[in-house]
Amino acid sequence: MIVCPNCTHQNPEGATQCEACYTPLPTTTNCPSCGASVQTDATFCGQCGSGLKPSTSAPEVGNVPDLVTPDPLVAAETLVVTPQASPQMPSIPTPQIAPDVEVPATAMSQPPEATAQVSVNPSTPPSTASSGSAKTQLQLQTSRLLHVQTDTLIELPQNLSVLHIGKPNDQIPPDIDVSGFPNSEIVSRIHADIRLEGDTYYLEDVGSANGTYINHTPLPRGNRHRLRPGDRISLGKGDMMTFLFQTA
Repeated sequence: MIVCPNCTHQNPEGATQCEACYTPLPTTTNCPSCGASVQTDATFCGQCGSGLKPSTSAPEVGNVPDLVTPDPLVAAETLVVTPQASPQMPSIPTPQIAPDVEVPATAMSQPPEATAQVSVNPSTPPSTASSGSAKTQLQLQTSRLLHVQTDTLIELPQNLSVLHIGKPNDQIPPDIDVSGFPNSEIVSRIHADIRLEGDTYYLEDVGSANGTYINHTPLPRGNRHRLRPGDRISLGKGDMMTFLFQTA
């Protein structure tokens, strides 16, 4: 009987396919010792235990002719490589030095490019110095009012954008108090404003009773006048409270 290796069904001798699962059955041969049926790939007989050695003799191979080296399809050409000449670096001229001039060894060791970078033209002042001096001049420039009747200077503070001109009151205290000057009774308590925008001053009347005059010309309420050095500012009529706008 031939046992199916897949479902263990016992098939009759000589069967090549399992009757139950149709799995191909291994071929069998007879044991040379006891004649029992064994599989061809078995290594020993299950009946008598004799070892089954498959034949390892290799088939005879006829004489093989020696291999012949074929001729090359294309004749080999000899490659000739011509070395290319490396580009020549431009020669740097050696500076001529007068025999009476002594040059430090550090200057001679530096290449011309490095020497050119550290050289400074003494005739050209640094740009930072010019900008610093300009900034200093802007900081030192101040504006002021000169009271004509008493020859009194009033410096205009640069930290305030609006300067109120008038006399003490409970609503808007004046930044420039004129109550101590002669004829201050013609000036309103809230008379005029001087506004600073950038580096320019503007004068504006804010509703005074006796008006504000620029160079003897009345300044309408709500209009602004750009102050220039030498402008004459009169608070009230009659030119009795007069200031000159100055810059220094």
